[in-house]
Amino acid sequence: MSTPLLESPEDSPVVEETSPSPSRLWIVILIATIIVGLIGTAIFFLSKADLSTTSRIRDIFIIFMAFESIVIGVALVVLVVQISTLINLLQNEVKPILKSTKETVDTLKGTTEFLSSNLVEPVIKLNGYLAGMKQLFDLFKFKK
Repeated sequence: MSTPLLESPEDSPVVEETSPSPSRLWIVILIATIIVGLIGTAIFFLSKADLSTTSRIRDIFIIFMAFESIVIGVALVVLVVQISTLINLLQNEVKPILKSTKETVDTLKGTTEFLSSNLVEPVIKLNGYLAGMKQLFDLFKFKK
């Protein structure tokens, strides 16, 4: 009967590598190149366009950036609320558990000191006296 602690290295599960594959790297490079190309093309055509088209695209971009600022602000508020919840959890739930654990460890330490001084130490002394008496009897024992 094999237990998990006694498994041989051959029986252990194989851990897969988490490094990105070369094909995935090429896909990321291709997407980045396409995005840079699209931005360059947009800048080229906007420089050739008339003033009303450019100002309309500028206004749309400003609206998009304002909307993005609002989304980032909401995300920051959610983050602050989550951090305050975590702090509350640490103060009201984890601290009492740690305090109780410390009290338990202190009690266990006192119990082991008590057992050591009142049970183990006398047994060790008794074994020492008995071993000394055995040696004494072996010394005076008559050999045939």
